[in-house]
Order: sequence, then C-alpha cells, then structure tokens
Amino acid sequence: MGRQIIINSGIREKRAAVLEEGQIEDVFIEQDIYDQIAGNIYRGKVKDVLPGMQAAFIDIGIERNAFLHINDLYPLLDDEKRELWKNNKFAIQEILKPGQEIMVQIIKESIGSKGPKATCKVSIPGRYFVLMPFETRISISRKITDVQEREKLKAIANELTENQYGVIIRTNSAGKEKDELKKDLDYLIQIWKSVLNDYQGLKAPSLVYQHAGLIIQVVRDYISADIEKVVIDDEKEYEYIVNILEKLAPNLKNRVFLYEGDIPLFVNYNIEKELAKVLNRKVWLNSGGYIIIDKTEALVSIDVNTGKYTGKKNLQETVFRTNLEAAKEIARQLRIRDIGGIIIIDFIDMELKEHQDKVLEVLERELSKDKTRTALLGLTKLGLVEMTRKKVREGFSELIQKECPYCHGSGMVITESSMALKIIRDLTELIAREKFSAVLLEVHPRVAAVLIGAGGDKLKELEEELNLDIYISGNDELHIEEYNIINRGSKEELIKLALPVREGEEYELLIEDRQLNNPDFGVSRINGYIILIEGAGNKVGKILKVRITEISRTYARAEIIG
Repeated sequence: MGRQIIINSGIREKRAAVLEEGQIEDVFIEQDIYDQIAGNIYRGKVKDVLPGMQAAFIDIGIERNAFLHINDLYPLLDDEKRELWKNNKFAIQEILKPGQEIMVQIIKESIGSKGPKATCKVSIPGRYFVLMPFETRISISRKITDVQEREKLKAIANELTENQYGVIIRTNSAGKEKDELKKDLDYLIQIWKSVLNDYQGLKAPSLVYQHAGLIIQVVRDYISADIEKVVIDDEKEYEYIVNILEKLAPNLKNRVFLYEGDIPLFVNYNIEKELAKVLNRKVWLNSGGYIIIDKTEALVSIDVNTGKYTGKKNLQETVFRTNLEAAKEIARQLRIRDIGGIIIIDFIDMELKEHQDKVLEVLERELSKDKTRTALLGLTKLGLVEMTRKKVREGFSELIQKECPYCHGSGMVITESSMALKIIRDLTELIAREKFSAVLLEVHPRVAAVLIGAGGDKLKELEEELNLDIYISGNDELHIEEYNIINRGSKEELIKLALPVREGEEYELLIEDRQLNNPDFGVSRINGYIILIEGAGNKVGKILKVRITEISRTYARAEIIG
C-alpha cells in the first residue's frame, strides 16, 4: 500500500487526506461556512497609513482590513524608490495615501484577533511553476537536488520567461520537458493577463481573482507519479478531476477511482477516527511513549515522554528510540494539525552527542516532506529544539473548535458549524445502515440555526441531499457538542411527534427571548419547538395568552389574544 489520496466531497464541506501506507500524512478541509481568502487578489483601498509601524491597513471589502507592511510594497516602487527601499531610507507615507487604490494579494488568513496579511508581491501557483509577474528572478525548489536537472530546468525557465516574468520552479517539474512546462506557464500568464484586465474594470474594494479550491489544489500539488490511487466519493468531482488530469497528466487519470460504497468514505478508510484523535493533547507512539502538544498565545510546545515504553537494553537506548519515533510523529502532527509559528520541542534528555545529532537528522528529514515552509533552528542552551513553521491560516483545531463559552477560555468546544457537520456525517452513516424516511433531532439552538440556515434553505438542501425529512427541536439545556436522535421512522409517524401544536390552538406561554432577526417577535418554546409571537418582542419574561396562526417544520407563528 503506497501513497493514496482520499477525497470526501460532503455536504457543505470537502476534505482530503493523503495516506502513506494507510496512515494519514496530510489533511485538508474546505467548509462553505468559512471563506478562505489566502491567495485571493483584490483591488483594495488604503484605509489608514501607520508611519510608526511602517504599515498600512487596506480595505478589501470584508469585515477586517488587511495589514500591509512596507516590505511588501516593492512592486509599487519606481527604480529610485527601490534603491532607497533596499537601504531602508524611505517611509511608507511617501508611497501610500488614504483613499489610494492598489492591487494586493492575501498571504495569511485572519487568525484570532488579527486581520488578514497582504502583499503587493503577487504570485499565481500552477502545477510546475509559481508565476511572479512583478519580478524577473528564477528560483527552484530545494527538493530538486540533482544538479544537472536543476540546470536544465533553470535554462528552460529562462528561455520561456524571456526576462519578462519571475517564476519559482516547483518540485513537480522534475523530469518534465519544455513543451509540458510551457503549457503550464502559458496558462499562468493567461490568468495574469485576465487579472490585469479585470482589475482595470473594477472599483475598490473588489475581489479580482479567487484562489483555487480544495479539489484543484490537491490535483495541482499532490497528484504525481508516486501516488498509487485517488479515491473520491462524488461522481461530478470525479469527472472533474479526470478532465483536469486529461490536460495536465493524462498518464495518471487511470489512478482516479469513484467510490460508490454505502459506508461513508472516511469511515471506510478509518480516517474519521484518526481525525478525531487530532484534537487530543496526548498522542501515543507505537512503542508506548507519547507526546503532549500544547498551544499558547506565543508558541506551541511539544513534550516527549517514554510513557509505558521501558525498552530492552538500557535507559539511554530507551530514550533514544523514543525520541526517534517522536521526531517522526511530531513532523506528521505538525502537517495534520497545520500548526504554525514558533514551536519548541522538549525531547527526553540524551547524554550522547551522536544520539542528539541522529534525532535532529530524522526530524529534519521528516520536515522536508512538508509543503509548508519550515526552519529547524537547532538546540537551545536548555537542550530544547527550536523551529518555526509558516502560518498561513488557522490550524485544524482552530478550524473546528472555538473558545468554550461554558468555561470562558480554560478549554475548547466544537463550533456550532462543525457540530452541524458532524450531525450531517452521522446521519449519512446511519442511513447507509438503516432504512427510514424521517428523523427527529434534538440539538442546541445555535446548532439548529446552522443546520436550518436563513429561511430554512440549508435544511431544505440537506433533506434533498439525504432524501430524508428532518425535524429539528432546539434545546438550550443541551451542551453544544451533544445532540439526540429522538426518533426515526416514517414521515407519517414523525410529523405527529415533531409538531406539538396545531393551527388555532391557544396557549399561555412565557416569552423567553426576543428574536434576533426581527425584534418585534418574542420567542417561546413548547418541548423545544420554537413559537414566534408577533408583537411580543418587548414582553420578555411575561406570560401571554397566544393563538397559533401558522406552522412550519422548524417553528410556528402565533398572535397575542389576551
């Protein structure tokens, strides 16, 4: 079993896992709930210039302005300013003014309280090249180590660019001939010309170019000759990948397979269970040792322990073997969790210098598999290993977890959107095993809101995808990570259970809250079923006599009668 790519094209999310001998080596997630903007190009408007920080904030048309540092202004400078820039002899306010419109590309997503980071050094990635339209230099991937191959590729790149563009020659280009490389570069240049044309016709703030989605990224960056097979569970996406490979790498298209099994794809490949473990602080090693991963505001610390592993020879050999295994697992966890920033690793103390060198060698070798830039800085005076990994977006845990509203920051819980997606996955797995046409769920109201969507559009879409009638009851006493399947069966059976009221019935109800979208309506509940009462928005805490006027699957409307 070699390298495999498993792609789950689910409802509202796409996930891809790269497997090496059946073990997850990398994972990617794309959710329609989050707009990922790293790689996007915008026509932005300068909002504020901060001389003290030598930076500016750029309005790109989203909630947070993008941060632009003076070091990322190079393409905007004329020859005289570029000379001054090299010697740090000009200030940012000499180049940028509030209200000025400029082209920027996002290079880092919003993380925590910080907004996105932007640059004027635009780059467009392809399969074999990264096009840098504002530069003329030729760079080449360090992973291409053969001297003759490097020289050949640089010569081809120089000939193709004709000193008009800069490019980074990617690892995938190794062994490729001029004609194939030219197709990729021509395609990137065509995209760039389209960007320039669109930019001229837009007013700031506007999106000019959107980065490639998950499917294209996986095809572009990961499907290569060393991939044994690609498995995807969506027929439309399967055909899309085959069509892309027909143009880019026709010899690889027969390695793509459509999964049509009843058991969900990630469950079948045991990926779902492995992803659940990624949220754990403790990661067990095969030997019985373990590592602990803790994140702080400033850095990520990783601690190595022998745990249950006692070894077969002596203490130093046990420590050495544990550290070697930990080095491999740490590099893998950094990729899977997409951990970035400063990372401090506390290996178990090793007395022998040769053991220290070997562990660092293994760690460096494993880090070289990472497509995200890493830098191993070596041992500190305290015997800790210090390294960095480029942080482009929120890591895996931050994507599906948020600060716990129950413990106010001392722990983490799954977000409403991730809980909604978990429920969808559970339902998908359940209907593959059992036959039923309707289901009644009890969930936290905020999870219910994500499942239902504005005006019920998300729930309707979900029902069509699963061919299932779904009734949702909100219960704010439930933990946000909990939900109950109250019943499942026929549509006729469920409608009686799910709708506890009928039109014309009268009730005395406590007004619990004011509806967020329409403050004129008060909110009450009967067994978790929501009643929206017109004109009761200012009567929170009072008991009113009401009459049911309209019933839907997720809520009813009522009027005050007394």
